[in-house]
Parts: sequence; structure tokens; C-alpha cells
Amino acid sequence: AAGPCGPCSEIYVDRGPAYGPDGGPDVDEERFLEIWNLVFMQDECDEHAEVVRELPRKNIDTGSSLERVAVVLQDVASAFDTDLLRPLVASAEELTERVYGRQERDDVSLRIIAEHARATTFLIADGVLPSNEGRGYVLRRMLRRLVTHARRLGVAVDVMPSLVATVIERFHGAYPELAANQAFIHQVATSEEEGFARTYRQGMGVFEEEVAKAKASGSKRLSGEAAFRLHDTFGFQEQLTLELAREQGLEVDADGFARLMQEQRERARRARKRGEGAGDLGEVAAEGGPTEFLGYERLDADAHIVGLLRDGAREDSAGEGDRVLLALDRTPFYAEGGGQVGDAGTIRTATGLVQVTDTRLGPGGTIVHEGVVSSGEVRAGEEAGASVDPARREATTRSHTATHVLHHTLRQTLGEHARQAGSLVAPGRVRFDFTHYESVPRDALEEIEAIANRRLADDQPVRAYETTLEFARSQGAMALFGEKYGDLVRVVEIGDYSIELCGGTHVHHTGEVALLRVASESSIGSGFRRIEALTGPDALAHVSVERRLLEEVTEALGAGDPQTAPERARQALARIKQLESELGAIRRTARTQEVERFAASAQDVAGVRLAVARMPGGADELREVATALRKRLEPEGAVVLGAAADGKALLVAACTAALVARGVTAPNLIAEAAATVGGKGGGRTPDLAFAGGSRADALDAALAGIPARLLGLLGG
Repeated sequence: AAGPCGPCSEIYVDRGPAYGPDGGPDVDEERFLEIWNLVFMQDECDEHAEVVRELPRKNIDTGSSLERVAVVLQDVASAFDTDLLRPLVASAEELTERVYGRQERDDVSLRIIAEHARATTFLIADGVLPSNEGRGYVLRRMLRRLVTHARRLGVAVDVMPSLVATVIERFHGAYPELAANQAFIHQVATSEEEGFARTYRQGMGVFEEEVAKAKASGSKRLSGEAAFRLHDTFGFQEQLTLELAREQGLEVDADGFARLMQEQRERARRARKRGEGAGDLGEVAAEGGPTEFLGYERLDADAHIVGLLRDGAREDSAGEGDRVLLALDRTPFYAEGGGQVGDAGTIRTATGLVQVTDTRLGPGGTIVHEGVVSSGEVRAGEEAGASVDPARREATTRSHTATHVLHHTLRQTLGEHARQAGSLVAPGRVRFDFTHYESVPRDALEEIEAIANRRLADDQPVRAYETTLEFARSQGAMALFGEKYGDLVRVVEIGDYSIELCGGTHVHHTGEVALLRVASESSIGSGFRRIEALTGPDALAHVSVERRLLEEVTEALGAGDPQTAPERARQALARIKQLESELGAIRRTARTQEVERFAASAQDVAGVRLAVARMPGGADELREVATALRKRLEPEGAVVLGAAADGKALLVAACTAALVARGVTAPNLIAEAAATVGGKGGGRTPDLAFAGGSRADALDAALAGIPARLLGLLGG
């Protein structure tokens, strides 16, 4: 790699003959352990490792391994035998009922379990959550690898709760944030393990199917396609598949697997390139360079149109009605980023006007203005006046400042683990995603809203400034995971309680926000919650709507005061529940009476008791009566009931077990009647069947034909 370089020197410790033969590091690096490295940075080299110049400021890049120093000082075989990791290995031994040091294959798994337990615990404590991209994907892979090796050693129960507890117990003295976030770490790790356990079982089922296919075909090899599917769909690492296949006497098509993995990487690379702006927009960016952003200080600016795209293609001009993308050399328009939506407004030239509907960041730092030519004609190369819609910008800045206050309040109320995981900052509204593993109770939401509004009402100053990333972090500035920051960053401070890295626009004092109103809280996935809120005039309008609704409900309940409305509502619900219970009892009594009446009127058909009747009700009522009536007609009996509603007919038939044994089933018994009412019927069970039809007027005729149908089925 290109960059500073120079000669290096290593410091080794001779651990003695117990660890290997003499002769220096070239002979045995187990005995001669490197604990320190020094690189004398004096030159700069190119990508071919050729020195291109001498560095004007030389330095020494040096570093030592704490774990290796501990190995030497404690005179143990490896880092896993030091007091840093041995407790974790012991925890793995206890979980797996294996003894470290007896079998190398088991030792590898025990070491992986111990090391990955430490790494995953620290990652979660730092706010990383399992996902399918970035740091979250690294965490997910490590957790899955750990769990896989535990399963390989025969563990059938969750291992993360015990391992997390051991890591925190061992390291919380030096890293107090582990203990502070213990419950959250436990929730994240356990939830991910439980989810993967289900996936692992499914993957093992697929693996066994693929093994059976290979053996049936006489092959000694598991296909690359199968290995790739296990990896891509079920998270099986290549080494795991190799080990599982080896136990079955099979090899794995490693070349085929590698080819499919490379194809997947190529697809991802092409997708990234498309997203980075290949094509005409990329050409505009390359020619014009990054756009100068002026929007922190002003909402209007004179600019030069450096590029114009019409319907995605680069053009010299565009006319009225055309959708365009414009790139300017300088602009007051904020490009969508950091959750904040892009600005809207106008771009006016001497010959035309563009209504800008959105602004986004294009390739190479180009700010792209998306809109429609509303009048005249605009041309590339023209001078233009760019004006941001001030009302929209002001509403957006209120929302962005409210988002920072909400973020601080969530961490203060729920715990330090509640970190921003995404946001939408729009005019008058906020959507804030954060890390938390359970729903936020209503009383907690009310407290969060109240604290946030007190913060806003305090009218604290909001200060934004640029500084170095190092200084910002030293001041405790919060950064978003996954965001890339340069050496120079923008910091937004609110009073003395909130400091975040942020490129968005903000109010000057929190009082300008006026009000934040939480509208909803919900889950958006395992470990993630979402709060949606309104700000400023939109929040006030929402409160007005809620007040009107409360007044209407109060009036409908006959409560003179809104404060008595909840009790009135509870009383009304209790009364409704009581009446429903009484009505249910009345209906049950009526059903019992109907059953007795229908049973008493049952006719004898060739020795079989048959009850045929018409009654009011729906499918549930008919099924309930038919089922009860069937019991009254045992041992050999049948029931057919009918009902009509809204011009449609409904039929239900039920047969006793003894009658079914004689070959008479409910679907057969009801078939002709179903055809008579213009429908069809059936059922998956021989003792109960339903039918429906469009001819309610034919219901009586359908029921009248049931005795003859039964007689025919009996062979009479």
C-alpha cells in the first residue's frame, strides 16, 4: 500500500527451551515471541512499494501487544492461558463439558467461544447491533460462529447469557460501561442467539438433504452451490461446512464455492458503482468538482449552472415542463443527509425558472437539485439565482434540533444504550430510530416527552462549529455508527447537555422549536424501536385535533368534564361486557332449547335418527347447535340445519361416528341440498360439513330432500 514507510525492528522474548528449540525467531516463533514492533517512518512509497521521496518529518510508529506481554509475565503457553482470557475459556469448558488442553479440535472451538464472547460483548456495549451490513454484519458473523462452535461441542442450550456475564465480571473494572449496559448486552446477545438457533436447525436440515443427494449420486463431494447456499442463507461459515462434510466422508467443492462468493462480491461492487453515480451525472461531478455549500449562513445565493440533466441524460438546455437535475458551483440548498430531507425552492435564470422539489448529494461532493422547469428555458452555463423555501427550511431546522434533544432525553431516560440508529428529519415531523430491546411503556413515553419539552422551553443556545475529529471526540461528541467522518467535522452543541457530530441545519435557541409531541412508538425489528413525533406548529395542530376529539368523546359519553371521561368510558365498557355476558347466557339457553326441540322432532330413516330444521343464525350458531344435537342422536344419527340471510342460504350437516362407519358422511349427505341452493359444499372431516348458495328461496326445498338423500346413502 502507498504511504509512509521505513525499516522496522521487532523486540522478541526468549521464553526458554520449554517452548521450543533454540535458534531465534526464524526457527521457532513459539519460543521467541514478538512483543514489540517499531517502524522508523522516513520515506514515502508508492503502490508498488517503491520509495518516491524522503519524509520531511520523520517519526517512529511503535506498538506493543498487551496480551503477549501478559503471556511472558505470567509465563503461560498462550493468551488464552492468561488471566485475561482463562476465565472465559473456563466458562466455555463448563458450558460444553469439555476440558481445555485434551483435544486440539475441542481446544479450537473453546478458544473461538472465549475470544468471540469477549469481542461481541464489547461491540454491543459500543452500540453495534447485529445486522446484514457494516459493523453489524461483523458482529452477527462472530456471534453465529461462536454459537456454531458451541453447538458443535454438543451444547443444546443458550450460551450467551453465561458468557456475557463472565466477560462483564472479568472486565467491568477497566470498562465500567459493560456493567452499566449489562441488561442491554444480555438482551441483544440472547435474542441474536435464539434467532440463529432456529436458522441453524433449518440449515442443518438443508445440509443433511445435500449430503443425501451427494451420496445417492455416488459423489464424494458437496457442491459449491450447496456450500454457498448454506453460507448465504443460513450463515454457515465455510470452515463449518468443511468440518460437517468431512464427518460425512465428503469433500466440499471449494473452487465452486469461491467462484460463487466472487460473483456475489462483483454484484455488490457493481451496485455500489451504480450508486456512486456512474454516467452523465458522474461526468458533471468530475468536471465541476464539489459544490460549495452556503446554506448555513444564507438562503439565497448567486450561482453558475455547471451541469444540466433532462430525464437522466446530460443536455445543454431544458424547457417548460421538463424534469431536470441541476448542479451549481455554489448553493444555499441543503442536500439530504444525516436524516435531514433536502431543501426545496427555486432556481431562476434570465430565461427560465425551475421549481426545486428536492436536493440530494451526488457523486464527488456534487449537490444535485431536482425539479421541474415551470416557465421559460434554462441552459447549462447560465448564471442563476438560487433561493431556498424559507418556511420549509425553518420547519426542518426545528425538527432537527428537536431530534437532538429527543436523542439526549432517550439516553437519559432509557439508558446509555439507547443510541440513534436512523432518522428522518422533515418539516414539522421527526422519525427517530434507536437501539432498545423492548417497547417503551406509555408512562415512560410521557416522561420522555415532558423532559424534552422542558429542555426546549429552557431556550438554551444551539451552537454549531467546525473542529478536528479528535478534539470533538475528546469533548464527548456523539458520532453515528456507519457514518464516515473526515479530519474536520461539524459539531452541534445544545446548552451544556447535548453535543453531536452533525452536518444538518438547526435553530439558534431551543425555544424556537416551541413543542415536541410524540405521536407513536413501535418496533422496526429486533433490538430497534421507532418514535414518530411532530414539532412546532404541526405539534400544536396535533394537540388541537386531540383536544377536539377529547371534547367529542366527552360529549358522547355524557361526561360534563373531560377529566371524568375515562371513568365514564370504563363504566360504559363494563356495562357492555355485562350485557354481552347476559346476552350470551340467553343465547345458550335458547340453543339448549332448540337442541331439545330438534331432537324431539327427529325422524327415523331406516333406523337412523335424522334431525332436519331451519333456524336463524350464522355459521357459528349452526355449527354449535349441530354439534350438540349430534350427541343427542347417538349412536346412529344425522343433523342437517339451514339458515338464510341477505338472500343467501347456509347449510351444515353432522353425522355420528357410528353412521360414518356405515359409509354415510356429512359432505355426501349435504351435497344435493347444496346444489339445490345454487352452491356447493364439503368439509375435510366426514362428520361435519358446510355448504352455501346464492338461492335462499330454495332452502326449504333443499331441506325437504334430506330424508330421501339419507335413505339413498343407506342403500334403501
